Amino acid sequence: MADKANTSQGTGAAPAVDSPAAIRNVVLVGPSGSGKTTLVEALLVASGVLNRPGTVLDGTTVCDFDDAEIRQQRSVGLSLASLPHDGGQGKVKINLIDTPGYADFVGELRAGLRAADCALFVISASEGVDEPTRTVWQECDQVGMPRAVVITKLDHARANHQNALSTAQAAFGDKVLPLYLPAGDGLIGLLSQSYFEYAGGKRSVAAPDPSYAGQIEELRGTLIEGIIEESEDESLMDRYLGGEEIDQKVLIDDLERAVARGSFFPVIPVCSASGVGTLELLEVITSGFPSPLEHKLPDVFTPHGVARQGLTCDTAGPLLAEVVKTTSDPYVGRVSLVRVFSGTIRPDATVHVSGHFTSFFGDHDGASHGHEDHDEDERIGSLSFPLGKTQRPAGQVIAGDLCAIGRLTRAETGDTLSDKADPLLLRPWNMPEPLLPIAVQAHAKTDEDKLGAGLQRLAAEDPTLRIEQNPETHQIVLWCMGEAHSDVVLDALSNRYGVTVDTVELRVPLRETFGGPAKGHGRHVKQSGGHGQYAVCDIEVEPLPGGSGFEFVDKVVGGAVPRQFIPSVEKGIRAQMEKGVGAGYPMVDIRVTLRDGKAHSVDSSDMAFQMAGGLALREAAAATKVAMLEPVDLVSVLVPDDLVGAVMSDLSGRRGRLLGTDKVGENRTLVKAEVPQVEITRYSIDLRSLSHGSASFTREFARYEPMPESIASKLK
Repeated sequence: MADKANTSQGTGAAPAVDSPAAIRNVVLVGPSGSGKTTLVEALLVASGVLNRPGTVLDGTTVCDFDDAEIRQQRSVGLSLASLPHDGGQGKVKINLIDTPGYADFVGELRAGLRAADCALFVISASEGVDEPTRTVWQECDQVGMPRAVVITKLDHARANHQNALSTAQAAFGDKVLPLYLPAGDGLIGLLSQSYFEYAGGKRSVAAPDPSYAGQIEELRGTLIEGIIEESEDESLMDRYLGGEEIDQKVLIDDLERAVARGSFFPVIPVCSASGVGTLELLEVITSGFPSPLEHKLPDVFTPHGVARQGLTCDTAGPLLAEVVKTTSDPYVGRVSLVRVFSGTIRPDATVHVSGHFTSFFGDHDGASHGHEDHDEDERIGSLSFPLGKTQRPAGQVIAGDLCAIGRLTRAETGDTLSDKADPLLLRPWNMPEPLLPIAVQAHAKTDEDKLGAGLQRLAAEDPTLRIEQNPETHQIVLWCMGEAHSDVVLDALSNRYGVTVDTVELRVPLRETFGGPAKGHGRHVKQSGGHGQYAVCDIEVEPLPGGSGFEFVDKVVGGAVPRQFIPSVEKGIRAQMEKGVGAGYPMVDIRVTLRDGKAHSVDSSDMAFQMAGGLALREAAAATKVAMLEPVDLVSVLVPDDLVGAVMSDLSGRRGRLLGTDKVGENRTLVKAEVPQVEITRYSIDLRSLSHGSASFTREFARYEPMPESIASKLK
């Protein structure tokens, strides 16, 4: 693969630390196009890692190095870039985890949240906050993850910092307050009341323009009150309201404590193009955000499912690490991005790799995603600290840090790494269910083997991709998060694994049954010299209630069909049922009674009576109506209250049977309906369009029901 990384990268070694206290793991969250990747470039320049920033337009950014990202000019995968920053209290290593903003790649976002200890919510000064970003904020709130808000693109033609701030406060709450006010070519610090001007890549400090005095006073007062409300000093508010000037250091200390515990959320404006705000943001990250020492470890178990207590972020503790992302490259091989929670990883060490163990965790998201449980020892290859695509060698990696490990041939995304003498397993993080099915086939016979191998590798990398080999429709179905996700998967198959794939129309696994009773006569007689074939059978077929399956009844009298051939008749009928008798779908829910038949002492055989049984079923089907059965799913749609009517109307238009609604939280409703599968093959796309990304849904199989004749007739 050609090197598309930023050619202006500095050549210095990766920042090295010897204590988790000097690490900050920060995930960038926000809508697609909000400027997360460009913000990383600006921070890398501000810290001296890059000489100049790359651009998304030119395909030269550190974090968007994949061919698909360069072509689409947006992030499709998680990426890591580390930088050093000295905030006045010693050098700190900041691991910036850039994640995609588009909803199809929420799996990459989930992995980034798992690897991080705190989050930057990035919103554009020219746009708003979308619903998926609000949802992620609420999830972070539930676990108390520290957060800050970054307002980017201050130089955009439609930029309006005040509107963006108001939007963020409406979406995220009243504890979202600005620390700085954009002014000219810099920022005004509301606590220090100083003007930080950026010019020629450097920052200088001056007094703010007097014209900003009114704004500063108003915003500063609100900020101080917000900080004091979160402080642990109950008398501080009385002193402030009494007119006492609170010492700036006291306010900053209280601010940093409130940010670290996730109860106060500072807003920092940043212009990535000019660098304005980058140093202020780095100061907030290093001073306000917590280190991995303050991060609670995920639940830990032994391979037998017994909870393991007492583990902490200790460099000398038992090894506990997790693969948060897996990539494979034809030239480099497999590379695993790993978060180390406990212990220290060293090159060439042998570690224990534990898979998902659904046997005791259960299927945590309702899908296997093609992953297999595994439990084995493996020797790790090289250790490195990623700067996007570039790998910088690492001598060792301590607890709290992130790194890349080469040549872990069996490890998959979500696997746990631990000491071989003390195997451990982390509870998997929650992953969304892929709900868009795409049927594919190899373009040529020569591609079939490569297709299987390519899909297996992609499934190991991407937990949001589920691969199904449907036994009824005989199709390979890729369950994806959306069209953009499926495009990336197909692009990887073509460009990375050299597989030409065609998408084909998805076949929903329909079934057939008898619409009424009928009789069938099966006669298979061939007398063409030599050993012939002779078998005759007469059957009666009647439909059974849905879900009854197949019943075979023997009512032959007088030995018309010899006893040894009666199972042959049943076998032939079952074989014909598998192939169907109308549109080629399996037949179910019938009772077949064998009444009579004829045999030949020489020419009758097992195969002859199998053929006769199949012919008899086909003749019976021709004598009555064959009904089509379609699978029906229970669909649950979580939707904002103001869209309930539109969603219910849409479901009704899909032949859905509405079951009711349940109130969820303050402004959401869960709509439940039973909907035929043929009507919801593209529902994930349609619902996203209908709700502008604010709704989500789940589906589970309910049962088979008769398909309306008007629709079934088009399939025959």
